[in-house]
Amino acid sequence: MLPPPPGTFVDREELIQHVGDFAVSQGYVVTIKQSKRDKFVILGCDRGGVYRNRRKTADDSSGEQHSRKRKTASRLMNCPFEAIGKKDDGLWILTIKNGTHNHEPLKDISEHPSARRFNENEVLLIKEMTEAGLKPRQILKRLRQSNPELMSTPKHVYNVKAKIRQGNVTVRNFKSLRPQTSAMINDDQVVTEPSWRLRNPSRVPNLIGGRFVDSQSFSSIDVINPATQQVVSQVPFTTNEEFRAAVFAAKRTFPLWRSTSIASRRRIMFKFQELIRRDIDKLAMTITTEHGKPLKDAYDDVWRGLEVVEHACGSASTQIGEFAPNVSKGIDSYSMREPLGVCAGICPAEFPAMIPLWMFTFAVTCGNTFVLKPSEKDPGASVVLAELAMEAGLPNGVLNIVHGTNDILNSICDHEDIKAITFSGPEAAGAYIYARASASRKRAQCNTGVKNHAVVMPDANMDATLNALVAAGFGAAGQKCMALSMAIFVGGLSRWESKLVETAKTIKVNSGKEPNAELGPVISKQMRERICKSIQASVECGARLVLDGRDIVVPGYEQGNFIGPTILCDVRVDMDCCKDESFGPVLLCMQVESLEEAINIINRNQNCSGASIFTSSSLTARKFQAEVEVGQVGINVPVSDPLPVASFIGCRPSFVGDIGFDGKVGIHFYTQMKRVTQKWNDNVNALESTEGGSLSTV
Repeated sequence: MLPPPPGTFVDREELIQHVGDFAVSQGYVVTIKQSKRDKFVILGCDRGGVYRNRRKTADDSSGEQHSRKRKTASRLMNCPFEAIGKKDDGLWILTIKNGTHNHEPLKDISEHPSARRFNENEVLLIKEMTEAGLKPRQILKRLRQSNPELMSTPKHVYNVKAKIRQGNVTVRNFKSLRPQTSAMINDDQVVTEPSWRLRNPSRVPNLIGGRFVDSQSFSSIDVINPATQQVVSQVPFTTNEEFRAAVFAAKRTFPLWRSTSIASRRRIMFKFQELIRRDIDKLAMTITTEHGKPLKDAYDDVWRGLEVVEHACGSASTQIGEFAPNVSKGIDSYSMREPLGVCAGICPAEFPAMIPLWMFTFAVTCGNTFVLKPSEKDPGASVVLAELAMEAGLPNGVLNIVHGTNDILNSICDHEDIKAITFSGPEAAGAYIYARASASRKRAQCNTGVKNHAVVMPDANMDATLNALVAAGFGAAGQKCMALSMAIFVGGLSRWESKLVETAKTIKVNSGKEPNAELGPVISKQMRERICKSIQASVECGARLVLDGRDIVVPGYEQGNFIGPTILCDVRVDMDCCKDESFGPVLLCMQVESLEEAINIINRNQNCSGASIFTSSSLTARKFQAEVEVGQVGINVPVSDPLPVASFIGCRPSFVGDIGFDGKVGIHFYTQMKRVTQKWNDNVNALESTEGGSLSTV
């Protein structure tokens, strides 16, 4: 019989339930031997119990003593099994003091006396039938009509009646230990449906110490399907105690995980990417349901994240240090990369799979443990990915998930055990998180709102350019950081305008689950209202609305948050729409006289992170590439997320931090350098200093 696996738990009852369920699957029953409710609990095997050889005085005057006779059924063995749960920093930690037993497992759990106990309802029925004058055998007969599996005997009924006469009818004294109906996976494990899945709508769980647990919080946010307005699930506000438990679990696991070989971590990543491929349909459907993007875009989201996992499988070479032999006489010096500890990631809504994989995949491969906070608008993909990571073999506590909004962000920034934070999202939130995290002496990298531009030269290929502008401007409903929001036409807009509108009108707007959908809804009602207000404000400031998508109605999805392709022409750089991130299917168009003027507009825009140019001239492209001041440049292609081998690069206010996202610099963010200088002598107590044989110290 195996002992239950050690772990961390949110509360005492969950720990006891975990040990009890596992014990039943192995053929033994646990009981509470000792407990202080808020400090510790000691669990033992109920099969044992020492027979107490008491001596009873028969006649006090004679002083004669007679030994108490042992009953035939007395238990004379003491099972050494013992499990201990202790509360530490708000988290209950289970350890196994002795996992052995000195008896055979029960072939049938009903053989154990605990399985013959009555539940609360049965006790109340016994009380009522006793008051009505029924005998124990009659009571049992009636109880078995509703519960044919009842194993109790008339003797048990007599015991209950005796306790009832004493006024003791509490549930605790009659609690049934009957095993729940479960699906057997193997001889060692029993799986029951977790409570967070049984709710309707389901409640998104926390992941703490390797266990998906329902939050104790009474506050939650509805996850809404943006195409139908149906509630998909509910996201709880993780309590402060649960957050501290998640960080504690990550901190407790870190020493073991950092000492795990790189080869073992890579094997887990190889298995992880296999499981993502296996469940890619489930992931894509979850993304489309919660976010609204078409299934094609949802698959692309997962595939880009999968590329990050594949790159992490080969990241061992990027963690290699440097070795300098004989830097001085008999002295060698070398450096190595070491993990930081507990890291955290705060995700936006636009890429529910790719961005979480950007964050925790590299972090854990480098030997860190991780606390992930998905977006409260579409957390489902993160939970599925965490399930797959656990299935791939990621140890308990390496990856943890918490939920919430402002309070949880502040907790992540302030917690002293979190060493690094990765954030992607709005500019204001990124600036706040970076400032607060830096004040707590944490590493931080924040990729925030962007305003990407495209310059269209007169000699550009018209069909290819129009297709690129429409795809980059309206893809994923413009809800992505690399969306193209502004097109600058050099030499005039007139010959491009009508064909641009014509091409945009061919985009099919529909629910993301429909097979012909090319443009889905925006993620929320609030986002739709914000986009519509921005369009109206631009028109009032003088912009010309040549294509209006605000009043589009999709048959069958009339309540959806749909906005069709929208094109505003003759915008000016002083308009708010040119300064702020649109984050919707809106393309802004302006015209200038020269390339120099276009480059100047891009360089003055504080939020421009990427820019493209469409031209047939290599000299023009080279000039643009050299003079434009952005992190990413596209030539005859829109700016896009680079492959993991080439790190994501932002600049200006759109990126805050010293080290960028994935790729080689991502490895550098999640590790720190340690330099070792060593000298070995035959006699360590007699270090000789010879000319040129010592290193100066500062």
